[in-house]
Amino acid sequence: MKKRVMSLLLIAVMAVTMLAGCGGKKAHEPEWSDEGKVLNIYAWNEEFKGFFEKYYASKIPSNVKVNWIINASDNGLYQQKLDEALSNQWSASADNKVDLFLAEADYIIKYADSDTTLDVTKIGVTDFSNMYDYTLKAASDADGVVKGVSFQCCPSALIYRRSIAKDVLGTDDPAKVQEALNSWTKFEDVAKQAKDKGYYMTASFAETYRVFSNNCTSAWVTEKGVLNIDKQIEAWIAQTDKFIANKYTLTAGVWDTEKTDQMFKTGKTMCFFGPAWYFNFCMTNAQDEVNGCPGDWAICQGPQAHFWGGTWILAANGTDNASLVADIMNAFTNDTDTVTNLVAKEGQYPNNKAIAKKFANDATYKNEFLGGQNDIAVFADMTDSIKWQYHTEYDQLLNEGLQSKLQEFYKGAVTKDKAMENYYNYVKETYPSIKIKK
Repeated sequence: MKKRVMSLLLIAVMAVTMLAGCGGKKAHEPEWSDEGKVLNIYAWNEEFKGFFEKYYASKIPSNVKVNWIINASDNGLYQQKLDEALSNQWSASADNKVDLFLAEADYIIKYADSDTTLDVTKIGVTDFSNMYDYTLKAASDADGVVKGVSFQCCPSALIYRRSIAKDVLGTDDPAKVQEALNSWTKFEDVAKQAKDKGYYMTASFAETYRVFSNNCTSAWVTEKGVLNIDKQIEAWIAQTDKFIANKYTLTAGVWDTEKTDQMFKTGKTMCFFGPAWYFNFCMTNAQDEVNGCPGDWAICQGPQAHFWGGTWILAANGTDNASLVADIMNAFTNDTDTVTNLVAKEGQYPNNKAIAKKFANDATYKNEFLGGQNDIAVFADMTDSIKWQYHTEYDQLLNEGLQSKLQEFYKGAVTKDKAMENYYNYVKETYPSIKIKK
């Protein structure tokens, strides 16, 4: 999930071929067994591997070897290697079959809505009562069949600098800050107040993009195959035009150094957006004991509920370790001890409402980076409002492409009309089948 901006050209080439690599939806009937001696797990980093080795590895049968195949997300390598393996699943030897693999929100629909994955209820995962609804919808196929589960929930918050909030709003209290920022109109009003005080409201032109895009009311591509720019995306563009023109934000990308430098104690930015994994693991400049400002942060929902990222566990069609894969899924979503450790020791927000409620109501649970705030309590109040709808297999590239082309405009390299023309050309080159009506 902590990937950097990928090479759009390489991903575009891969996008044309990877669906073919996965095969048609009905190319292979569901098939599995429980006689495997090697458990092959595909992932893009070692985050889940670490959790697995701490909280589950001891449960692996002694006659089963765990084999991790890890390829970084950069330049689309992870999906490329995974797709190659899945396309060879039916000719691979027993010890080389893909058993379990991970997927992110940006592309999970590609795997969930294909025959490369199994209906998890058929292999032993049947208790979804404590899982958040959007995580199940994300991992379901077009017929509503659940094809995977997520061990983490990723509601995303407005992360604000307490000292700057006090200067701008006269308070750093999360409830009062939320009241001041609970709509985009108020957000823009406060941005002007922050600018007048010498601060930036955000540090990246794309900082708020996911908030808007998560709340779209239509899909990127219509049923007739026509490119559709949703009103929420139009609203984001309009707001960003204003923020750039008024210097309420910077032209930096989400992962650019110019933005992350604003996390140091010398930074002048009031707001960032992200889930628990972001402020716990990606805001390293803010966490620096010498140059950072740990404790000078807090979170609230902000203008709209949204999410960012997430890691889903999927069972590969053709696995010969189906029962073991199901047990892993159950352990990381329903086992009380395992899920509790993910929260208490790993800083995760769990995909388990009962465990989340337990920590939300625990007066002793605090996040020191957030000045002692109980972040689980904040997320617990907003997670049921997260929506998963209007997603397509085109989302990742269409979202990233729009931001990339508009950034050229915001940096002054091209006019806005030229930026949009470049975007339309990018769409044509990436997805020739999509029709464009300007």
